[in-house]
Amino acid sequence: MSKELVQAMDLLEEEKGINREIIKEALETALELAYKKNYGQAQNVEVDFNLETGDIKVYSVKEVVETNFDSTLEISLEEARQINRVYEIGDHIKFEVTPKDFGRIATQTAKHVVMQRIREAERDIIYNEYIQYEDEILTGTIERIDNRFVYVNLGKVEAVMPIREQIPGETFTMDQRIKVYVVKVDKTTRGPQIVVSRSHEDFLRRLFEQQVPEIYEGIVEIMAIAREAGDRAKVAVRSRDPQVDPVGTCVGQGGQRVQTIVSELHGENMDIIEYHEDPSIFIKNAMNPADVVDVFFQEEDNVALVVVPDYQLSLAIGKKGQNARLAARLTGHKIDIKSESAYEEYLTELQEEPKEEILADVENEELDPANEMNLVSEDSTLTNENSNLASDSVDEIDSATIDNDELALEDDSETIEDSETEIE
Repeated sequence: MSKELVQAMDLLEEEKGINREIIKEALETALELAYKKNYGQAQNVEVDFNLETGDIKVYSVKEVVETNFDSTLEISLEEARQINRVYEIGDHIKFEVTPKDFGRIATQTAKHVVMQRIREAERDIIYNEYIQYEDEILTGTIERIDNRFVYVNLGKVEAVMPIREQIPGETFTMDQRIKVYVVKVDKTTRGPQIVVSRSHEDFLRRLFEQQVPEIYEGIVEIMAIAREAGDRAKVAVRSRDPQVDPVGTCVGQGGQRVQTIVSELHGENMDIIEYHEDPSIFIKNAMNPADVVDVFFQEEDNVALVVVPDYQLSLAIGKKGQNARLAARLTGHKIDIKSESAYEEYLTELQEEPKEEILADVENEELDPANEMNLVSEDSTLTNENSNLASDSVDEIDSATIDNDELALEDDSETIEDSETEIE
């Protein structure tokens, strides 16, 4: 059995790529547990599996102590030195305790361990192989379809494509070959789980990289993608080389490049626009196929007001608002679309609004009884105050007149006295 096990391990390493050392460690651990379970032993044991000869031996490991209290786990220093005088306290001594019928147990255990290790190793190999394809496109075959998933065979593993990752309205047939985008690769107890998609925006990005060499080489760069899978998509591109037209490069001669992508997506409409650093120009391009008269920004709310000709308002908005919605997602701005006539009316309302507010405030004050009472009371107070001020001023004038009269009488008396002096 042991030699056959070694041969089986060599074959597994050659065909499955499973290292013999991994199986050896797992087998030794399993045999230790099997020995304790079948022989009711509580001591520390070690199992040694020889990869050259295939021999399996079981050892009981005991620690050297001053006084032995548990013979299954310890050995006294005196007994240890009878075996070898070099032993000191704290050393560990191995005693072979391999049972005669341990081969039968080892065979059963080895079979179980090897099969388990094979499954685990295969899962690891598949995971390590497919994790490198995350965020990439792979070609697979439709295996089966149910109400929740489409199962795609990628070669060594079966991937799942949930409903949310499917293009609406797209149908599949058994054994059909399709391209899918690998969204995520997870490592689970049942093996690697791979989720793929055909509705993801990066699926469109990878398709452009496959069809347009300039994108793959970095000469033309995809700056943003807004997509409603199965219906329409907008792709913003720019060129790092001034002599290369980014839009024309992606479209290809006679539209050949973009038509290949459209065919893969079963007729999904494609708008390829040129990216620009100036947000207003970028938004104008994003509103394609509609013409834009002007763009105004409200920086606080990240809103762009787009003015278009009256006859192109419906074209700018698109079917069920699709064109405006995709342009907003592509540019990262909230977009408010107005026709030229509506924008002029909007400006007129803004200019008239302050006057209307003032008139409304005056009307409200006149109609408010409380304000009227306040005004009456204020007028009464002012009248009383004015009357008080008037009376005070009259009193002051009268006192001043009296004072002046007194001064005049004094002056007259002095004149009379002077004249009497002269007569004498």
